[in-house]
Amino acid sequence: MRRIRAIITGRVQGVSYRASTASEGRRIGIVGWVRNRADGSVELEAEGSEETISALIAWCHEGPPSAEVTRVAVEDVPATGKDTMFAVVRSWR
Repeated sequence: MRRIRAIITGRVQGVSYRASTASEGRRIGIVGWVRNRADGSVELEAEGSEETISALIAWCHEGPPSAEVTRVAVEDVPATGKDTMFAVVRSWR
């Protein structure tokens, strides 16, 4: 299992990026979460096989049709096995 944290920048808020990411995550069978950040970026954590995580990263570079992604910064983090689905979570605190 691989778990990543990614920060996606560009025009990614107000364009259904979070909902589309959660839908894509569920479609390819990974778990995790996605949320907006105060700085206008989107953050996610995702856990799954190497292949499905690579597929999600590739998708994040494009996003939904109305998004304009300028950067996807990815880091590996320890797998937790705690998530049961891919969800949109509350934005920054």
